[in-house]
Amino acid sequence: MDHSKHIPLRTDEISAANLDGANVYGPDDNHIGDVVHTDGAGHGTNVIVDVGGFLGIGAKRVSLPVSQLNFMRDENGKAHATTTMTKDQLKDLPEYQD
Repeated sequence: MDHSKHIPLRTDEISAANLDGANVYGPDDNHIGDVVHTDGAGHGTNVIVDVGGFLGIGAKRVSLPVSQLNFMRDENGKAHATTTMTKDQLKDLPEYQD
Protein backbone atom coordinates (compact mmCIF):
# COMPACT_ATOMS: atom_id res chain seq x y z
CA MET A 1 0.00 0.00 0.00
CA ASP A 2 1.40 3.39 -0.97
CA HIS A 3 0.76 5.60 2.06
CA SER A 4 2.39 8.63 0.41
CA LYS A 5 -0.90 9.52 -1.29
CA HIS A 6 -2.97 9.18 1.89
CA ILE A 7 -4.20 12.21 3.79
CA PRO A 8 -2.84 12.58 7.36
CA LEU A 9 -5.48 12.99 10.06
CA ARG A 10 -5.57 16.40 11.74
CA THR A 11 -5.14 16.58 15.51
CA ASP A 12 -8.86 17.30 15.93
CA GLU A 13 -9.64 14.04 14.08
CA ILE A 14 -7.76 11.90 16.63
CA SER A 15 -10.81 10.42 18.35
CA ALA A 16 -12.42 7.07 19.05
CA ALA A 17 -15.00 7.76 16.35
CA ASN A 18 -12.26 7.95 13.71
CA LEU A 19 -9.68 5.53 15.08
CA ASP A 20 -11.48 2.54 16.62
CA GLY A 21 -11.09 -0.40 14.25
CA ALA A 22 -8.29 1.20 12.22
CA ASN A 23 -5.68 -1.17 10.81
CA VAL A 24 -2.08 -0.65 11.94
CA TYR A 25 0.78 -1.35 9.53
CA GLY A 26 4.43 -1.93 10.47
CA PRO A 27 7.60 -0.67 8.79
CA ASP A 28 7.45 -3.46 6.19
CA ASP A 29 3.85 -2.43 5.40
CA ASN A 30 2.40 -5.65 6.82
CA HIS A 31 -0.77 -5.49 8.90
CA ILE A 32 0.37 -5.88 12.53
CA GLY A 33 -2.71 -4.96 14.54
CA ASP A 34 -5.94 -3.04 14.95
CA VAL A 35 -6.96 -0.11 17.12
CA VAL A 36 -9.56 -1.32 19.61
CA HIS A 37 -9.86 1.70 21.89
CA THR A 38 -8.56 5.21 22.54
CA ASP A 39 -7.94 6.81 25.94
CA GLY A 40 -8.11 10.59 26.21
CA ALA A 41 -8.29 13.09 23.40
CA GLY A 42 -5.86 14.96 21.18
CA HIS A 43 -2.09 14.73 21.71
CA GLY A 44 -2.48 13.04 25.12
CA THR A 45 -4.34 10.10 23.65
CA ASN A 46 -3.15 6.55 24.17
CA VAL A 47 -4.22 4.09 21.55
CA ILE A 48 -4.98 0.49 22.53
CA VAL A 49 -3.94 -1.94 19.81
CA ASP A 50 -4.59 -5.67 19.45
CA VAL A 51 -1.38 -7.15 18.07
CA GLY A 52 -1.16 -10.52 16.36
CA GLY A 53 -3.79 -13.17 16.66
CA PHE A 54 -6.50 -13.95 14.16
CA LEU A 55 -9.88 -12.23 14.32
CA GLY A 56 -9.02 -11.07 17.83
CA ILE A 57 -8.23 -14.58 19.09
CA GLY A 58 -4.74 -14.86 20.56
CA ALA A 59 -4.07 -11.14 20.19
CA LYS A 60 -2.16 -9.17 22.80
CA ARG A 61 -3.59 -5.78 23.77
CA VAL A 62 -0.97 -3.02 24.19
CA SER A 63 -1.12 0.73 24.81
CA LEU A 64 0.78 3.19 22.64
CA PRO A 65 0.99 6.97 22.73
CA VAL A 66 -0.67 8.43 19.65
CA SER A 67 2.73 9.96 18.81
CA GLN A 68 4.00 6.42 17.99
CA LEU A 69 1.51 6.14 15.13
CA ASN A 70 0.92 8.08 11.93
CA PHE A 71 -2.82 8.16 11.26
CA MET A 72 -4.15 8.82 7.77
CA ARG A 73 -7.09 8.14 5.46
CA ASP A 74 -6.83 6.06 2.32
CA GLU A 75 -8.44 7.00 -0.98
CA ASN A 76 -11.75 5.54 0.27
CA GLY A 77 -11.69 7.66 3.45
CA LYS A 78 -10.89 4.73 5.78
CA ALA A 79 -8.55 5.61 8.67
CA HIS A 80 -5.46 3.49 9.29
CA ALA A 81 -2.04 3.95 10.86
CA THR A 82 1.60 3.21 10.24
CA THR A 83 4.32 2.78 12.84
CA THR A 84 8.06 2.27 12.82
CA MET A 85 7.62 -0.46 15.42
CA THR A 86 7.54 -4.09 14.33
CA LYS A 87 4.97 -6.67 15.41
CA ASP A 88 7.59 -8.28 17.66
CA GLN A 89 8.39 -4.93 19.32
CA LEU A 90 4.70 -4.37 20.00
CA LYS A 91 4.31 -7.90 21.39
CA ASP A 92 7.22 -7.20 23.75
CA LEU A 93 5.32 -4.28 25.35
CA PRO A 94 3.44 -4.88 28.62
CA GLU A 95 -0.09 -6.15 28.14
CA TYR A 96 -2.72 -3.43 28.54
CA GLN A 97 -5.13 -3.99 31.42
CA ASP A 98 -8.53 -2.25 31.38
